[in-house]
Amino acid sequence: MSGPGRATPHASSKATVLDVIRAAGVISRVGLIGATGFTGATISTVVRRLIDEGLVVETGRAESTGGKRRVLLQLNHSARYAVGVHLDHAGNTYVLTNLGGAVVARILRPGVADPAAVVGQVADSVSALVEGVGIERELVLGVGVVSPGAPGADVEGLVGELRRAVGLPVAADNDATAAALGEHWSGGIGGTATSAALCMGTRLGAGLVIGGITYRGNGGDAGEIGHVSVDALGPVCWCGGRGCLEVMAGPAAVVAEAGEAPSLARELKGGSVAADFAAVARAARRGEAAALGLLERSARCVAVAARSLANLMDLEVLVLTGPGFAVAGSVYLPVIREELGRAVVGRGSGGVDVRLSRSASTAPAIGAAALVLQAELVPLTQGLRLPENLAAAEPAALAPGV
Repeated sequence: MSGPGRATPHASSKATVLDVIRAAGVISRVGLIGATGFTGATISTVVRRLIDEGLVVETGRAESTGGKRRVLLQLNHSARYAVGVHLDHAGNTYVLTNLGGAVVARILRPGVADPAAVVGQVADSVSALVEGVGIERELVLGVGVVSPGAPGADVEGLVGELRRAVGLPVAADNDATAAALGEHWSGGIGGTATSAALCMGTRLGAGLVIGGITYRGNGGDAGEIGHVSVDALGPVCWCGGRGCLEVMAGPAAVVAEAGEAPSLARELKGGSVAADFAAVARAARRGEAAALGLLERSARCVAVAARSLANLMDLEVLVLTGPGFAVAGSVYLPVIREELGRAVVGRGSGGVDVRLSRSASTAPAIGAAALVLQAELVPLTQGLRLPENLAAAEPAALAPGV
């Protein structure tokens, strides 16, 4: 094994090679040598093991460059699956994804507050997803559960109960961090060095990915962009600060202002912040000036906070994701693009690549599944590791370099 491979953050060369194949889509063994720095012998041994385990398949040959055409490798997307769960006050989203992070099945359920009801709903939904698709349960690597705020804020104490109820490994994190990982895993962000996902559900948060690794901070609270002050003299936020983005421009703030506008108040049903925010977004799409004005004002505040994040982290890509952007992204995207295109230091004339997620409404749940896929298949030397990790053991003969 040569130098570059030794710098990998992965826990094993098997994890490194599998992650490179995932990121590349298709790649040859020679390409793997160049990407990882491993020797040809190491690549041959690891690739053969991945093929034997069914995780990787050979898929045709590359075009000839004068010599023997190289065999191409790619993930076997149907080899393994994971369940992702997004618990939110507006409702709970359950997805079953394949190895590549693509959604195979989805279930939407009402939000529940009682811990016992949460455990029961998760267990029932996991069974319904797996049985509905008709796959063997042994192919499901685990369940990722995410919620707004600090990692697993609503489920941290339930992880043990959830594990016993579903009979699978369970990982917990916050929804914004999971959404960022999901974008990275499924190719939404790609291999950029520093990127972020700005997630808007009932709250606002950001997930950070640095060199392919999610950054959570010391206590898991990194990316709390909802509590960046955009007005030092603004109203007091529930966190104790003044003029926080969430209290100034989050979905609840938009809905509260809409309730005071005679032309919009009738649009609101009062069932949930998410439903009423979606109603404001629909009114804006119909051309209702008051609704459009509220969303544009919110977008300008979000753009200012996003600019601070981009400058602090030197972002290359910012993905807008989550249910809020799924319904109102057409208003927010151009405003944020303009702000980050002209007012970010060190990004040149092109600014930051700001884009709307291709799966914004289910991104946190997809990211929850990606937590499992990463931890079980491409575990890192440091970071999230699932209990009873299925990928922890390496054969003794391969331990030194494979």
